[in-house]
Amino acid sequence: MSDINFYHLQRSSLETVLPKLLEKTMGAGKRAMVLAGSAVKVEQLAKHLWTYESASWLPHGTAKDGSPQDQPIWISEPEQDQNPNGAEFLFLTDGTTASNLDEYERCFVLFDGNDKPALDGARTFWSSCKQAGHDMAYWQQNDRNGWDKKQ
Repeated sequence: MSDINFYHLQRSSLETVLPKLLEKTMGAGKRAMVLAGSAVKVEQLAKHLWTYESASWLPHGTAKDGSPQDQPIWISEPEQDQNPNGAEFLFLTDGTTASNLDEYERCFVLFDGNDKPALDGARTFWSSCKQAGHDMAYWQQNDRNGWDKKQ
């Protein structure tokens, strides 16, 4: 069973939080799969990861780039629910879900807690993951932009 970590974003955007988590992923020597809600969002995230911070470098690719096996971070749409780069960590954004959670060591579900449909979707996904027997953790952003683990 995969470890599934829900990140309830309240003060920071996905574009702020995701690169930091991907940096930690790379630092741990792991590969990442990022699922985004649309082809447009895939390309927005890909562009953002090249430019979000001048001192950082997060090597990544998309279907437009090809060669997923050579990419430590692969960004894709949910209908391509595969793991073409052999990722150990899965990042779900924009309300995406995945049917192949057991292929990953860890799954990170990032959702905007200020968006009611996103919050409702995360709650539904939490319930289905819990029912499937995954190890679960829930992290909520605090006033200092840190993370508090909730029970």
